[in-house]
Amino acid sequence: MKVENDILIPELARLLAEEKEVRFTPSGISMRPFIEGEKDSVVLAPLSRDPRLGDILLARVVNPNGLKSYVLHRLIRINTNAPSFSGEGWGEASYILQGDGNLSEEESCTREDIIGLVVRIENPQGRRKPLTRGRLWLLLKPFRGFLLKIYRHTL
Repeated sequence: MKVENDILIPELARLLAEEKEVRFTPSGISMRPFIEGEKDSVVLAPLSRDPRLGDILLARVVNPNGLKSYVLHRLIRINTNAPSFSGEGWGEASYILQGDGNLSEEESCTREDIIGLVVRIENPQGRRKPLTRGRLWLLLKPFRGFLLKIYRHTL
């Protein structure tokens, strides 16, 4: 059963605020090859530490068109001392996220926009997928286009 993000995300946020881990099956293909939408499940935990490069985060973001949405994407960069959105002085750090299957699109959020941290990915058979492979994916960014073409042809 598919639940719309407007219903699902606030419930996930509520459970995470109660210090519970939650499991759900994300949709979409933006996290391929590491998370297969509508097949793999992820376990989210409350964010109890500063986000680190390579973490997969569920966050509320503003896209380049100014629209707010939710994404489950990897942290690829942290901009510290970013100008505040109000234009008055310096604001807090901004976290730049990108789907593993995206070659150029990026989203930005603040720490307050981060809802949870992926601590586990499981395939439909219940076997865990290593989170460390995704960190290696960051280093392979110049070759991603080629690697994604190969991956798509193997599906």
